[in-house]
Amino acid sequence: MSSTPSVLLNIDGMTCASCVARVERVLRKVPGVVEASVNLATAQARIGGQADPAALTAAVVKAGYGAEIHPVSQPRKPVVDTNPGWQVALAALLSVPLLLPMASDLLGWHLPMLPPVGQWLLATAVMLGFGTRFFRAGARAVMAGAGNMDLLVALGTGAAYVLSIVQWWRGAGANAMAPLYFESAAVVITLVRLGKWLEARAKQRTLVALSGLRALRPDTACVRRNGVESHLPTAELLWGDLVVVRPGERLPADGIVAEGTSHIDESLLTGESLPVARGPSAAVVGGSVNGEGRLVIQVTALGDASLLSQIVTLVESAQASKPAIQHTVDRVAEVFVPVVVALAVLTLLAWGWARGDWPSAWLHAVSVLVIACPCALGLATPATLMVATGMAARRGILVRDVQALTALRDVRSVAFDKTGTLTRGQPTLVGHVAAPGLNPQTILALAAALQTGSEHPLGRAVTQAAAGWVVPVATGLRAEPGRGIEGDVEGRHLRLGSLVWMTELGVDGGRLRPQALAWQAAGRSVSWLADDQGVALGVLAFGDTVKPGAAQAVSWLHAQGLRVVLVSGDNAGAAQALANEVGITEVHAQVLPADKARLISVLRAGDAQHPGGPVAMVGDGVNDAPALAAAEVGIAIANETPQAAANYPLPPPDQRRSGVGQLGSGPALTHGSGGSDIAMHAAGLTLLRSNPMGVAQAIHLSRATLERIHQTLFWAFAYNAVGIPLAMLGLLSPVLAGSAMALSSVSVIVSALLLAKAEPL
Repeated sequence: MSSTPSVLLNIDGMTCASCVARVERVLRKVPGVVEASVNLATAQARIGGQADPAALTAAVVKAGYGAEIHPVSQPRKPVVDTNPGWQVALAALLSVPLLLPMASDLLGWHLPMLPPVGQWLLATAVMLGFGTRFFRAGARAVMAGAGNMDLLVALGTGAAYVLSIVQWWRGAGANAMAPLYFESAAVVITLVRLGKWLEARAKQRTLVALSGLRALRPDTACVRRNGVESHLPTAELLWGDLVVVRPGERLPADGIVAEGTSHIDESLLTGESLPVARGPSAAVVGGSVNGEGRLVIQVTALGDASLLSQIVTLVESAQASKPAIQHTVDRVAEVFVPVVVALAVLTLLAWGWARGDWPSAWLHAVSVLVIACPCALGLATPATLMVATGMAARRGILVRDVQALTALRDVRSVAFDKTGTLTRGQPTLVGHVAAPGLNPQTILALAAALQTGSEHPLGRAVTQAAAGWVVPVATGLRAEPGRGIEGDVEGRHLRLGSLVWMTELGVDGGRLRPQALAWQAAGRSVSWLADDQGVALGVLAFGDTVKPGAAQAVSWLHAQGLRVVLVSGDNAGAAQALANEVGITEVHAQVLPADKARLISVLRAGDAQHPGGPVAMVGDGVNDAPALAAAEVGIAIANETPQAAANYPLPPPDQRRSGVGQLGSGPALTHGSGGSDIAMHAAGLTLLRSNPMGVAQAIHLSRATLERIHQTLFWAFAYNAVGIPLAMLGLLSPVLAGSAMALSSVSVIVSALLLAKAEPL
């Protein structure tokens, strides 16, 4: 979906892909609608644009379906089982006496048929008690000028029922061997209800991952207010509350550790198997499990602003969207029902004229109507994607755009950012020198003044190195993305940044240049401090460490035949040193943010050594956002950088509301900096773990998902391609056709669920 405002509708009454196509068609006709995507598996419609919600629901209702606005603050309603098991059992109980004589003939038992009146009573009970929904929905479809599964079932069973009554009325029913087809009408209704009941139960299983995530948040919390601890419902928490979390308990909200140290198990949220250490000022996530220590957490995000809620919301959004292949299926399904009705009429006329046996011709036409159900076509893709996005969430891969997940299979190049993506993004100051006549400590203090409050990794390294010192106050600070920062300190205008920037400004490195070049050759990141007169005052060197899994991820990508590229704004020495360590052979260093986006186009075009094709960009910062948006697939990494409480300023006391609707009030989808947040909004996938192996896992999952989608679609199309001709040739009775139809929908759901058996890397 696009970035236009969206409305989410819960839709009732959809049964097949034809319903999906019709609902989308009527929604797109509503003024203000930019795009509409309807998902059969979730029974929801997501509409982008500025349309009136009341007009949207009215359009859906007029088309013959139920519709209501889905409250943003509430979880998605579960799949409603409109086929209670007791109803299916009762319909089967009424149908068995009609079916047993026919089945007994096959077994050589020869049970007598019920008298016509008995057959009529049982069939009528099934038709009126359990089949009226098909006739009502079919009638609404006809009035709306369209067709769907309900219409096919209604036409097929209604035709068998009417034919039986006509035969009986004409006196043929007096003969026990006369052809009455009451059992076809009743058994088909029962089988369809059974299939929909099994389908609904299978759909519920596809939502297990999200249900498990929602259940992570505890119902109550131990809150300390005015020095007194008391247990309150989680919904009554306020921003800034101090929450006491004992060992083994789940954290009730996102927050900052105010007291205590412990290890936190975040595996169900991030996929990280090992507990992570958290101490004072570290960010923690609601729903994770406290380890051995007693913690006091200061609440920073509630309701929709919490990480857990945003994960659920974004996964639901991804499940409601469609890949390109599903749009093709929907277009096919839109004309499917009219074609099937035409084939049924052709079957009736051909058999009737050729044989003169119109009752048999009528029965063959019924079989065509019954077997040609487009349910399987409509369920194949969304059911598989529901399972895939749930699997991704459990593995710490957040799918914001399902198109990104499906496109990831076809990428030919993967471009990695360096700092914070392949490295921990927590560099430390490893050395600094001052120009002749200046004190190195003074240089560090001036640099720390420029970096006060900075969220850039190098900025934090400077301020941490100068912790405890007297740092002057800087004013007029202005960041130059990809270059550095400048401002006024003690009456001088200073700049702190890269060699590229300094060269552009005409700064003379003088005697500092040899040391800076030596650091760069050793793979260190180097920043220059200069004044507005073009004089270099000092040089600072930073070191970083490679993330676990970086080399393994690069090795796996190379083994898959993918082009792996390092794209960094850092100097060539630092970039090359990292590339050598993780096994990347192609390096682009000192690349500005805008140039990163242009490099994506170059990679897409390919060259003599590397074929062109879709590109995946992996990054974590604001400077990566243009490239993430430019790539076919943008993958953001949510780094777990501990945050000070000051990074999440609390609102005034009168604004510290609890509960719902506080979007943007806390750290969104990350433990890291605001740069990570921006990167995630530009990316289609977010890795909640900081391990680069998540990129390989995402590609592996994408390939397994597309393979499963193609398999389910193949069987869905094959089912109709084989079943309809057999029915037209008179080789399938309505009962067998009904069984096959019910089996097809269930088999597609089961096939989707089998994706969960795919082995992770």
